Amino acid sequence: MNLSEYNLFEALQATRTHHARDTALYKLLESCCLDFIHNSDFKSEKENAVPFGPFGSLTMPFQKMGAINSLDLFGLDELILFSFYLANKKRIKKAVDIGANLGLHSILMAKLGISVTSYEPDDNHFDWLNSRLEINEVLDKVTPVKAAVSGENGMAEFIRVEGNTTGSHLAGAKSDPYGELTKYMVEVKAAEDVFFDADFAKIDAEGHETVILKAIPTPYWKKLEAVVEVGTAENADQIYDFFNGLSINLFSQKTGWKKVTCLDDVPTSYKEGSLFITGHSEMRWGKETI
Repeated sequence: MNLSEYNLFEALQATRTHHARDTALYKLLESCCLDFIHNSDFKSEKENAVPFGPFGSLTMPFQKMGAINSLDLFGLDELILFSFYLANKKRIKKAVDIGANLGLHSILMAKLGISVTSYEPDDNHFDWLNSRLEINEVLDKVTPVKAAVSGENGMAEFIRVEGNTTGSHLAGAKSDPYGELTKYMVEVKAAEDVFFDADFAKIDAEGHETVILKAIPTPYWKKLEAVVEVGTAENADQIYDFFNGLSINLFSQKTGWKKVTCLDDVPTSYKEGSLFITGHSEMRWGKETI
């Protein structure tokens, strides 16, 4: 499988009703994508430019992050989001990447001409983010910010989960963090400032997503759309009630991106895919569904 020859991303746009993780098509594509990624130059620590379909070349040197590594950032759920970015590249002008990690989402949005502000509070991840923005030559489009995002400006305790640093989080966001933990203070930016005038946001805040979403001023949703990883069933419940009260629409990967009509439609962890939030009546993919 070669992403430069097979336009997987356009195919994903056209088959969005099959994006739920329990469908036969999802399982087939997941197997194909894993085979491609694990047999690509992304497994090398060298700065190899790899053809990445309509995004052009992508340089993402292999990086261990505890039990997780950079190859895990290319799962099918991520490729689905990349296909959404591609479908909306002419509509999205200004994006925010919360929990930017190594910067993969920021880099790909930037390659589509989107201006991105990337927030990453972890010391190590922020260094890795900066280096990848530089080698991919997107610093003219991406502004990295070493900070977390929450309800107010200030400082907060950050917990790095050494066994899986992709699961690091602000103190209180997770009830029972596991393994070796490193704690230190990080800067926190207020959601009201972070999301001002943004068209789109990717939010992967490791359990802090409810706090962030509730802090975004309601008028922002006239323009803003967001894709969110929901960390817990409790957060799913709170997000559903909050946006139901605002008459803002939710669309769930769990149901093939159908409009959320009840709490059971909302993902309760990354294992059920992402949640899309918009003031519009539909999730715009730009392609007809087959």
